[in-house]
Amino acid sequence: MNELDPQFLTIGTGSSARRIAIRVQKGAPPGLFWLGGFRSDMRGTKAEALARWAAEQGRACVRFDYSGHGESEGEPADGTIGRWREESTAVFEAFCRGPQIVIGSSMGGWLALLMLAELGRRAEARPPAATVAGLVLIAPAVDFTEVLMWQKFPAKVRREINEQGAWERPSAYAEQPYLITRQLIEEGRNHLLLGGMIEPGCPVHILQGVRDPDVPWGHATELVSRIARDDVVLTLVKDGDHRLSRPEDIDRLLAAVTELSAGAH
Repeated sequence: MNELDPQFLTIGTGSSARRIAIRVQKGAPPGLFWLGGFRSDMRGTKAEALARWAAEQGRACVRFDYSGHGESEGEPADGTIGRWREESTAVFEAFCRGPQIVIGSSMGGWLALLMLAELGRRAEARPPAATVAGLVLIAPAVDFTEVLMWQKFPAKVRREINEQGAWERPSAYAEQPYLITRQLIEEGRNHLLLGGMIEPGCPVHILQGVRDPDVPWGHATELVSRIARDDVVLTLVKDGDHRLSRPEDIDRLLAAVTELSAGAH
């Protein structure tokens, strides 16, 4: 198997078991760990750019697809924030070694913060094989199921989700609508972060487009106010959209990763 082929990790037991597809590039630390967005996958523009850069630098890189996404097993309708956090943590612990720069895009930004909290709890019981030395968040959609979805949905949509169990949300990024389930909304309430202080335990760099229609730039400033550290950098891209996948956006992303890597230990 070469590094272009996915490996698979089975997570969960019984009816909840699912095979998660992972691409692992071996290399020197600090490694890169990618967490993609809702309904995106590890073959997207930003993930591929990070993998190429890591290969050029001789650095390790791990990326994967959540269940119900890309090459992983599972149905999108079964997905929840807790389920995807479990997968993120399991892949990180299984394939990462030494210091890592974690890059989370959109929903991946929320999952990155949840994963860091879970890793911190586990580290109290046993020394970890990998640690997070820096965090790059791209349009981080923290608490999006509640703040950016449920609270903004019209009453008609909320009623359909409650009564039918799901609603098909039109997407600007795919031909097929995104299925928003009642389970996704209700389970997401177990993982909300913006009601208190957030302690990632490492430097954080946030990249946020001002013209982002999905995650308003004010959402990023709210997140910054909740992070209990001084070393948080927020870069607002005045003409940037949600994806931040243009060549100049990729350059900013790689510059942020490079800067945090220099301070990793």
